[in-house]
Amino acid sequence: MSTIEKAIGKLGESNQGDTQQFPAFAGSAVMGAQSRPVSSEQSPNRVELDLARLKRMGFLTPESGRGQLTEEIRHVKRPLLINAFRSGEAYQSSNLVMVSSARPGEGKTFTSINLAMSIAKERDKTVLLVDADVARPSVSRALGLQPKLPGLVDYLVDDSLALSEVLLKTDVPNLRVLPSGCSHIHSTELLASDAMRQLVTEMSQRYSDRIVIIDSPPLLATSEAAVLAGLVGQIVMVVESEKTSRQEVNDALGLLDQTKMIGLVLNKTRPMLTSDYYGYYGSYGSSGD
Repeated sequence: MSTIEKAIGKLGESNQGDTQQFPAFAGSAVMGAQSRPVSSEQSPNRVELDLARLKRMGFLTPESGRGQLTEEIRHVKRPLLINAFRSGEAYQSSNLVMVSSARPGEGKTFTSINLAMSIAKERDKTVLLVDADVARPSVSRALGLQPKLPGLVDYLVDDSLALSEVLLKTDVPNLRVLPSGCSHIHSTELLASDAMRQLVTEMSQRYSDRIVIIDSPPLLATSEAAVLAGLVGQIVMVVESEKTSRQEVNDALGLLDQTKMIGLVLNKTRPMLTSDYYGYYGSYGSSGD
């Protein structure tokens, strides 16, 4: 039995994890231009996040101390960081981490933002949070960013934009954000384009201490998530406890390359076990490791 199969088998057991998802909104549609290679990342725009609001909503912030959610997210991030900065050809894209789910509403954006916040607290790491759920960009809304900010899609379709024009530097040390930008009828093709491949390569290789967290669409809801999965080295799939069926989990995992490093996060579970049990199961390495 593979590690993934064992993890799926645990989904029927009672266990304890984190709690929440954040509602999404649909971006506005605009026409785009031709995609092109990446450019300099100098002088990004700066935004101040409403950290008090994020804390009220249940998210981690730089001021978050020890607590259940803090420890749960640490438990999730640690293997991601270990794999992200291993040496060797097999790990060249391992600092690219996609966070997804089988269906909408399972808590993938809640997990993405908390992972980014937690990694930003590492002393020797930087993190870039990418909102790649271009149809329902809930990262931007959760962070309180202004609507219709240019972002990922704008960069891919408009060769006059520099990366510095769409990348946001936040007031959280070591955290940058790439919003989703405009919606586009050819979003799947854009995410599968050479420009997107060049962009993720540039984002992952420009800084040796960087990890990139990509909040993707749900795997069973759109085709974009499977496309993004081909660009990353690690995948975190969020599963909603007592709601997502085992068949849905299997169907979603079936869309992924099983040679990639895949982890499962069981979300919104009842606090029935001890405090050191975080509802996280992983397959970090090829299937069967």
